[in-house]
Amino acid sequence: MTSAHALLAPGFKTTPWWWEAAEPPKRDSVLPTDVGVAVVGGGYAGMSAALTLRRLGHDVAVIDAERIGWGASSRNGGMVSGGLKVASGALQKLHGADRAKAIAQAAAASFPFIEETIAREGIDCDYVRCGRFVPAWTRKHYDALAARADFIAEVTGLPTAMLPKERQHEALGSDHYHGGMLAEASGSLHPGKYARGLAAAADRAGARLVDGVRVNAIKRDGTGFRVATDRGSLRAGAVLVATNGYSRDDKGRSAMPWLARRMIPVGSYIIATEELPHYAIDKFFPGRRMISDTKRVLNYFRPSPYGNRILWGGRASFGPTDPATAAPVLHRFMTAVFPELKDVQITHAWTGNVAFTFDFLPHIGVQDGMHYAAGCQGSGVAMATWLGHRAALKIAGAENEAFALDGLRFPTLPLYNGNPNWFLPLIGGWYRLRDHIDRVAA
Repeated sequence: MTSAHALLAPGFKTTPWWWEAAEPPKRDSVLPTDVGVAVVGGGYAGMSAALTLRRLGHDVAVIDAERIGWGASSRNGGMVSGGLKVASGALQKLHGADRAKAIAQAAAASFPFIEETIAREGIDCDYVRCGRFVPAWTRKHYDALAARADFIAEVTGLPTAMLPKERQHEALGSDHYHGGMLAEASGSLHPGKYARGLAAAADRAGARLVDGVRVNAIKRDGTGFRVATDRGSLRAGAVLVATNGYSRDDKGRSAMPWLARRMIPVGSYIIATEELPHYAIDKFFPGRRMISDTKRVLNYFRPSPYGNRILWGGRASFGPTDPATAAPVLHRFMTAVFPELKDVQITHAWTGNVAFTFDFLPHIGVQDGMHYAAGCQGSGVAMATWLGHRAALKIAGAENEAFALDGLRFPTLPLYNGNPNWFLPLIGGWYRLRDHIDRVAA
């Protein structure tokens, strides 16, 4: 057994591997005193909203407590989903067939939108429409995938196909799973480059991008709002809060407590392996597809955009854990699928917050006059971009059709304040146990 220390390569870093090529830059930002629309949160949703609002002629400032793109937007796995998570599960039972289809189609529209955005803005982010393979943890999971494959194909407009276990090696060089589903409505990109390119597009369009300013409170001020920050205040005609997994700071403060109470921030951990031969990558990832399995405590993994590393992500912990501690856990998950990698070292390990909602759906809407866009369920590359755009259309009064993710009932739990750390370890432990029981029973 390789020791945890030996797993970490010389020069091991706890910053995202993506930052080697595209670390979010620091800006010499000036906080304006007055703005048409203040966007709180400089991730994909905030940048996309700013870009759309500027295209529609609105004055916009984007305010982020860190650097623009510092959060999940430059830390995620770079998997571009066509709303596959939304188009699954108990959607029809909860909303009825017609409403469920409308919600799923609204989510699936995120995929063509991000492709259009990348092309229109000329964003160089290593984007490829590569498809996704969803390997089944058990035979029952395979049957569940098969039962909704046609629905996913219908709402995404792109094919799905089932691969039984005996054909699994056509999509994944491992015997660890029980077959799975191929979904064409998926792609891959370099999230750091995409975050940088989307910010550059908003900047070119005339949005003001403000780094290192934490919004402490937002209050009504006549027909607009007074936005109080740690560097002074500004007046805004309208406000969009797009903070998602970063809706509370380390001290529990939030620019929009109502939204924070509806967000479940979860740390997602990722490792990058040392460089591997291209032939090894092709063996493990035939077709170079994105992979995310059906476990409750899922694994998601992929080849790097350059085809010379494996990036492996998952829930290494359900409580605050440093990346160096999480790295051996993820390495163990990885070698369970690819035993050949037991001696491969890790060069980078990092974490970032994703956000889930209690109904497992993305949302846009208005509360107390403030607009919000949030809840990407851990699949936010396309979805956050899309939600930001749709929220911007709503602010500008430029919508030409109803949007099924707008104005949905947005549930929370009594006494929940936005800090899930007291219950996440319990839920995580239960999910791990259920995964184990399912596997043993399979």
